[in-house]
Amino acid sequence: MTPRPPIRVVLADDELMVRTALRAILSAEADMEVVGEAATGAEAVAVVRERAPDVVLMDVRMPEIDGIRATEQILGTLDEPPRIVVVTTFENDSYVYDALRAGAAGFLLKRADADALVQAVRLVARSDTLLFPAAVRALAAEHARAHPAPPAWVARLTGRESEVLRLMAAGLTNAEIAGRMEVGPATVKSHVAAVLAKTGSRDRTQAVIAAYEAGFMNTR
Repeated sequence: MTPRPPIRVVLADDELMVRTALRAILSAEADMEVVGEAATGAEAVAVVRERAPDVVLMDVRMPEIDGIRATEQILGTLDEPPRIVVVTTFENDSYVYDALRAGAAGFLLKRADADALVQAVRLVARSDTLLFPAAVRALAAEHARAHPAPPAWVARLTGRESEVLRLMAAGLTNAEIAGRMEVGPATVKSHVAAVLAKTGSRDRTQAVIAAYEAGFMNTR
């Protein structure tokens, strides 16, 4: 069996010590390669376009443009964008939530241990799973309370599409959803596409955020 190519990672953080620590951890893994670094949001966009990584570890508070705008530019302009994981100090930071709304695949705390970091990179690189912890769900719930009226798309979802969206929010991959629902992967892929279209979302992260903001996750 041909071995998989290493996961290509770009590190974007304005603190050199943070980038150095992240590089040391990831470079010690045989299946990972750090292919670039950036100290500003603008540099992050440029490095990603040049190096075509699989995963970007993105700080949200950086000079020039912040991690949110950098995430929007990367995901909005590249045909095959990388998965972006927000790395931040504070789990309840509104910047994190805004980055997820922009399409980041999840977030990780800077105080996370090395094993958690490595696992997160592998998870988002090798599957369509989202890193969507309780802290972000709580932030989304606050937005739902601020906008109590559910949007029209909620009523347009079929029963199967609703089930798929809930399982997406639970962090299941398409293959895992297929197993849970006892259907084929192609069927799940079709349901996911319908969910994205009806929620007006570019990707899974935005669909899940939309579900929480709409109060959909609190209904059955």
